[in-house]
Order: sequence, then structure tokens, then C-alpha cells
Amino acid sequence: MKRKITDKLIAWKNQLSGRMPLLLYGARQVGKTYILREFGAQHYKNVAYINLETNQTVSSYFTENIEPEHILRFLETEVREKIIPGDTLIILDEVQSCERALTSLKYFNEKTPEYHIVCAGSLLGVAINREQYSFPVGNVDSMTLFPLDFEEFLWAQGEERLCENIRQAFGSNAALPTALHEKALDLYRTYLIAGGMPRAVLEYAQKGSLLLVPDVQGGIINDYIADMAKYTSSAESVKIRAAYNSIPVQLAKENKKFQYKLAQRGGTATIFGSAIDWLQFAGVVLKCVRTEHGLMPVSVYSDLSSFKLYMGDVGLLTMKSGISQQTVLASGEIENTFLGALSENYVAQALWAKQYDLYYWTNEGMAELDFVLQKGDDIIAVEVKTGRQIKSRSLGIFVEKYKPAYSIRISSKNFGFENNIKSVPLYAVFCI
Repeated sequence: MKRKITDKLIAWKNQLSGRMPLLLYGARQVGKTYILREFGAQHYKNVAYINLETNQTVSSYFTENIEPEHILRFLETEVREKIIPGDTLIILDEVQSCERALTSLKYFNEKTPEYHIVCAGSLLGVAINREQYSFPVGNVDSMTLFPLDFEEFLWAQGEERLCENIRQAFGSNAALPTALHEKALDLYRTYLIAGGMPRAVLEYAQKGSLLLVPDVQGGIINDYIADMAKYTSSAESVKIRAAYNSIPVQLAKENKKFQYKLAQRGGTATIFGSAIDWLQFAGVVLKCVRTEHGLMPVSVYSDLSSFKLYMGDVGLLTMKSGISQQTVLASGEIENTFLGALSENYVAQALWAKQYDLYYWTNEGMAELDFVLQKGDDIIAVEVKTGRQIKSRSLGIFVEKYKPAYSIRISSKNFGFENNIKSVPLYAVFCI
């Protein structure tokens, strides 16, 4: 399946100077290993792939001499191929399981920058933030692979032309023809169920059915839970699971601010703080922090004690919530408040993949705006609606108080621009 990160990987490869070893972050099962091996096969003469978690022989070798030339000669004997600068892609997978391998990147960059080396790890973010790693600061590049966004999902369905139509309409604020608009909305609802985890998308793309998609997603969630038990203490894993399992309940509330008591009776920030950090560093949740003012820069007005947690993939949220596929796929206006939570999670996921920091705004409990974006020097108000009923008091209060550059209303309505509000259909969030 075509992924947007491939273009970034090609740009990294083609740097004439300043290219450093690359760290690829991302949650488990988002396709890091596959995309790196595919990238290597398509753009290099050969690939030297090592999984440092399963290949203990190589992993233990890093405990000795980590001089690049020493390591390179050993890797050649392990993969039984010549490692040639510029022609060979070296992939060190699950690098978080070998601290010294991570440290060695400093010396690869300083002494042998001509070699192309990429490291990946499902819990790389957790390892770096929780362990006493000698992190090669200033000696590595980094990228993050996310679940497939809606545009990548459309590519997987062979809908490249529809993506082009959506991007053109977004740029011009001209409404799509009704037939295309309704088709895109139907595909968006399908995406709420299938989500963006590659195995789930492949299951749907190959069979054209959503019937077995929840089984695939259940396996992915089980992998997450296994990681929680494997890489943390027993006491900590219990808290991590409790926080993770509470997310559908948290998002079902009218006030979606994370409440510790919903994860565990008597729960507090002290009890659950490290558990939430683990989930965030593992890439399986997204944190949206409250901002107290719609002013630039947004970050300095944030209230770190108030936040929402979204799942890193909306399909996993749909599966975990237990909402029926028929309810999600229905095209009419349905009285189900959790559909709003799914839409909001979907938008958070799409914005995060576009490298936006996530903030929401509240005004003393009287109004709440779903997202506040900072784009350069501009503040942009973003409101999310599930259907075509778009009236909102909160957006009006925010606009009157802070006079943002413009506002975005995301809903089931077609494209348009009126009263300094850009109307963006739910299926076009990847354009923002």
C-alpha cells in the first residue's frame, strides 16, 4: 500500500550532505518494518536487515566494540552480503531492545556518514524517555509513521482520482458534485470502522468486507496489551491497561476531559501520570491539552493538568467501543452521541499526522471548542460536527473573543466559505 512517508524516505536518501542515521518512530503494527524493507528493495541494491530483539547474537555484539567499521564487518558476516556505502540500506529493527546500538549511531554519523542506516522500534519512544539511554543528540534524523490517514486509505481502495477532486475542492472552496460528496462520505464512514492500521485496511481492501476487520483489530489491541505487560512492571501495566481501557468511556462523556476516577476509583494524576506517559510515548494514544486562551503562541497558555486522550487509530476506538457497524455506516442523521466522539477522534488523528500540536479550548465551562491550531502566526479555530446540523454557540464565543485568522467547521456539509468560516467535509481533513 502506498504511504506518504516514502517520499520523505527518498528525500533522506538523496541528501547530498548532512544526512544522518534515521530513527523511525511509530506505534506497533503501523507498518514500520514493511515500509523500510520495501523502501530498501525499491531504492537500494541490497538491504542488510537485523531484528535486534530476536537476533541476540547481533544484539550482544553491540555490548563490545561499537566502532562503525567493527560493527559493519560483523553485520556483513551475519547477513552474508557486502555492505556498500550508498548502495546498501542497513535496517536495525526493534532498536529499543539494544541501548548500545542506539548509542552507536553517534559514531556512524561522525565517522562513517556515507553509510545509510535506519533504526525502527515499536516502543522506541518509551525506551528513550524511560531508560537511561545515551541518546545520540544531534547525530540522528527522525520521522514518525502513523496509521494510514484517510487519503492513504482511499489510495488503498484505488480512489486516487477522488483524492485529487477533494484536494481541488478544498483549495477552491467549491462544492463537490453531490454524487462525489456522498460517495466520499460513505468511504469516510467505512474508514471509521476499518481505521488506518495496515493489516485492517488490507483485510478490507482484499475482501471488500468489514466483517472480519474487528478480529484483526482485536489482535492488534492484544499486542498492545502484551507490550504493556512485557515492558513494564506488573503494577505499572495494570495502570496502563486501566487508562487505555477507559478511553471509550472518557470520550462518551459530554465533557471529554480525561477523568482519572473513570480509569479507577480514587484514581489521581499521581497514580496514572506515568501510565499515560507510557501510552503517549508508545504512540497508541494522542493527548489534546486544554489552552486557556486563543492567543499565539498557544503552548504558553496551555493547562497541562486538563487534557483529552484519543486513540491513535479511530478504527481501534470503534472496535473497542462496541458500537455497531450499522450505526456508523448509516447515512442519515442518527441520535447517537458516540458518533460525535468517533468524528472527533478521527479529526485528532488526522491533525496529529499533519504534525499539528493538539489543543482544545474551554471558557469557564460555558463553551468548548474542539481544536485550536497554530499555523505560523495564525490561530485557527476548528469545530467538529458529525452531521449537517452546524449551529454552535462555542465557535461564536471563541471568534468574538479572540478574532482568529479564520475558522474551520468540519461536518457532513459540502465545501464552502462564508462569514470567515471555511466549511470542510469530514472526508477532507487530510487537506488541512
